[in-house]
Amino acid sequence: MIQILLDRFGDGTVLLMAGLVTGLLFGVAAQRSQFCLRASTVELARGRIGPRMSIWLIVFATALASTQGLIMMDILQVSDARQLSGAGSMSGAIIGGLMFGVGMVLARGCASRLLVLSATGNLRALVTGLMLTLVAQSALSGILAPARESLSNLWLISGPSRDLMQGLGLGRSVVTFLAVLGLIASLGLAHTRGVRPMAALAGVGVGLAVTLGWYLTYAISQASFEIVPVSSVTFTGPATDTLMALVTQRSVPLSFGIGLVPGVFVGAGIAALVAREWQIQRFGPDTPMERYFLGAVLMGFGAMLAGGCAVGAAVSGGAVMSMTAWVAGASIWAGGMATSVLLDRAAATSAAAA
Repeated sequence: MIQILLDRFGDGTVLLMAGLVTGLLFGVAAQRSQFCLRASTVELARGRIGPRMSIWLIVFATALASTQGLIMMDILQVSDARQLSGAGSMSGAIIGGLMFGVGMVLARGCASRLLVLSATGNLRALVTGLMLTLVAQSALSGILAPARESLSNLWLISGPSRDLMQGLGLGRSVVTFLAVLGLIASLGLAHTRGVRPMAALAGVGVGLAVTLGWYLTYAISQASFEIVPVSSVTFTGPATDTLMALVTQRSVPLSFGIGLVPGVFVGAGIAALVAREWQIQRFGPDTPMERYFLGAVLMGFGAMLAGGCAVGAAVSGGAVMSMTAWVAGASIWAGGMATSVLLDRAAATSAAAA
């Protein structure tokens, strides 16, 4: 099937279609489940495991179980993915992850959540997302690139060290089994926390979108005569590619990422319209623009330094058991929780003084 599509439409178009399909699934499922890492870190920082945390656990367990299951059945191979091949930066994962975690709490959403909210009429998320994208591009190839490269080179690892399963001495079947158990436990937790069954099912859909991205890019890479990167859902890189292509080139180069971003936007927008949740939201006294912009700057630089955003590193990279992705994900959690605690204390102090 993939070979037929490649022969008829070409590599670029098929990759674009794969990105669109993956993005549509992710966008619809993320909007309906209200999947949000920022909200999950806030819940945990306040000492409870609530509905948002339950959804995040469902998403991660689904992505891990389904991705590792396909690898175990020889349907998928990810050894050539950038999260596992070549050199990876542990210093970038730690520092960038912490920066991203701080930024997503300040901006009230990570890169994926900002994209989903933008599609539902949230102008705060749209403007913040554009700022994040510009800073990310600057960190990739602009004035901030030397600083990113210096921090990345502080601690590099390569080879087997990038595979967390080898580091822990775990077999793939064990990881898959534990992930399935985690998914079952997460679904049970969601039920006890009052999560609607359809929202929990949508969380499963978000996780499956991550696996779908891995599978489609792998299948295309095996059928194509060109070199096709095996990748999955991530937002900072594709968002910068999409924006730069639109403003600097007469024709947009077709790729998985170029299809992913508009796919998520359209999927989330349709889901919001069907549910009658589409509504214009602007900056106001309780939503200061400067706080959102500071968060965007930290996320834009942090994502490029860490090698991925809250989804690209913590979920997509985590699903293939990349050491640097797991470290980046843990750092994002740590940065987000610490910032939430500090903001809550500051708010309590201000309330007491008033």
